[in-house]
Amino acid sequence: MLKKVMIHTKRSIKVIILFAISIFLIVGAIAFLYKPTYSVFINGEQIGYTENKSELQNKINNYIENGEEENQNIAFVQVDNLPKYQLCLLKKDITPNDEEIFEKVKEQGIPYYRYYAILDNNEEKIYVSTFEEAENVVQGLKDKKSNNTEKISIVEKYEQNLAEITTTEDAISKLYVAPPVQKVSVSSKKTSNTTKYVSSGTYSNASTISTAKVDLGISFIKPVSGIISSRYGSAESVRNFRTHAGLDIAAAAGTPILAAAAGTVTYSGWMSGYGNFLIVTHANGVQTCYGHCSKLYVSAGASVSQGQQIAAVGSTGNSTGPHLHLEIRKNGVKYNPQLYIY
Repeated sequence: MLKKVMIHTKRSIKVIILFAISIFLIVGAIAFLYKPTYSVFINGEQIGYTENKSELQNKINNYIENGEEENQNIAFVQVDNLPKYQLCLLKKDITPNDEEIFEKVKEQGIPYYRYYAILDNNEEKIYVSTFEEAENVVQGLKDKKSNNTEKISIVEKYEQNLAEITTTEDAISKLYVAPPVQKVSVSSKKTSNTTKYVSSGTYSNASTISTAKVDLGISFIKPVSGIISSRYGSAESVRNFRTHAGLDIAAAAGTPILAAAAGTVTYSGWMSGYGNFLIVTHANGVQTCYGHCSKLYVSAGASVSQGQQIAAVGSTGNSTGPHLHLEIRKNGVKYNPQLYIY
């Protein structure tokens, strides 16, 4: 009996050894003939292979964030269909084609340029590359006591085509209006049954948009209840398919708008496409912005508490109906309000 068990055991060991050798040979053959790589697909179509998907994707991400041209005011590049990766085994005689894949991505890229329009009486007149240059133009007009300084405003632009850029000196020269001229009243003006308020305070348009959620260190409440009519990051025809840097909440005209958090009003007044516009500055460099208002109840310098009524819903500026355009900014970056409030 023992002898039979030993014979059976020896046979089992031989089978296991032969199986292990077979597996080793098969794995060795595969390793000799094939290499692990990634199939790359765009919109369901296989376009090639890459051995290092992280390196390729980082190159694509850098292109989306910065474009390829230098000093051309590119804010970002819109790419609708990003590559998808699937692990596979590729014959070693087949060469990955990272550059061809990258070129395929670039073919669908739509660059957006960031620059700044300087408005005189809400009409775009001059374009400069940076917000600092725009501020220098405004300060230059003030230093020269130009008669139109109260009508000058700055608007950040995101466009598929870069406007003609003007130097600071030329911009000041073209915008300058020599005194004396008829003094313009600073009282409120009525336009289409909405009050257009005289601006007070200062503002700085954020220059970057981000889809990330970061810790702002602020607790918010809903400034208004309503239906979200346009989401952050959308590109719709009403704004010429430019990236939407805020959240639109549709509500009846006159609906109270509440301060989303306690803070200080740092801008209150008219701002081009935003219409009647408020900026409330909170702690940690955080700001909330409220656009298209029909009425503004606070002025620059006022301290407001969370939940205090600061404005009313309207449809002023570049608007197709009554709603609140809400933005959240921190240190010059615009973040998605839906990640923090709605």
